[in-house]
Amino acid sequence: VQLQASGGGLVQPGGSLRLSCAASGFRFSLYTVAWFRLTPGKGRELVAVADYRDRSTYYSNSVKGRFSISRDNAKNMAYLQMDSLTPEDTAVYSCAASPRSRARHYYEYDYWGQGTLVTVSS
Repeated sequence: VQLQASGGGLVQPGGSLRLSCAASGFRFSLYTVAWFRLTPGKGRELVAVADYRDRSTYYSNSVKGRFSISRDNAKNMAYLQMDSLTPEDTAVYSCAASPRSRARHYYEYDYWGQGTLVTVSS
């Protein structure tokens, strides 16, 4: 089982980045996928969720309207499009997968990828 996150980097405030998450070793289409971020000050924060069962999405209030999560089950891929980035979005972003529908808590996620660092700075 593997989740591989990529796409992080340095971006200026107001810019955009697209993160990718490649899954392998399990039936990706039957798993809810989420992006979490980790910062020293705020700890772990759920950013976005794409449910496997009803195709619904969920966003934290801090990113709603700016970030968009998507998934391509045929390619075993998930994505996080991040627009209008601010310095407060600086964090290590990780993708995770859960067999549970509407999983909202980190302990509901069984599989985790390594993080990719996003730095928003001028």
